[in-house]
Amino acid sequence: MSQFFFLGLIALGGAFGACSRYLISELCVSLFGRGFPYGTLVVNVLGSLLMGLLMSAINQGMIASVPARPIIGLGFLGALTTFSTFSMDNVILMQQGAFLKAGLNILLNVALSIAACFVGYQLLMKN
Repeated sequence: MSQFFFLGLIALGGAFGACSRYLISELCVSLFGRGFPYGTLVVNVLGSLLMGLLMSAINQGMIASVPARPIIGLGFLGALTTFSTFSMDNVILMQQGAFLKAGLNILLNVALSIAACFVGYQLLMKN
């Protein structure tokens, strides 16, 4: 498989991931307001769940690694969940003196994302 084709698959998934991230974030703002970075939390947890499902499906032989991993794993999920946004959200909260919110955001993103990835992986396990 050529490198350009592989990069094209990643770009295709990334375009959908970036658009999905925007739409999810806007939905969270409309539902919950801007007082807490709910959009980042939702995309991080959802992305982790989907990553767990994807990797389990690949490891179980349910889907082929190519094109699923470059399109979904690297492209879509790579664009959907961005740790840099998570980091910036927390810097802003700390600059505003909202240390409790920042701590809660860090705890929730890390714990729920790891848990969601585990659940996603386990959902497709055959044992």
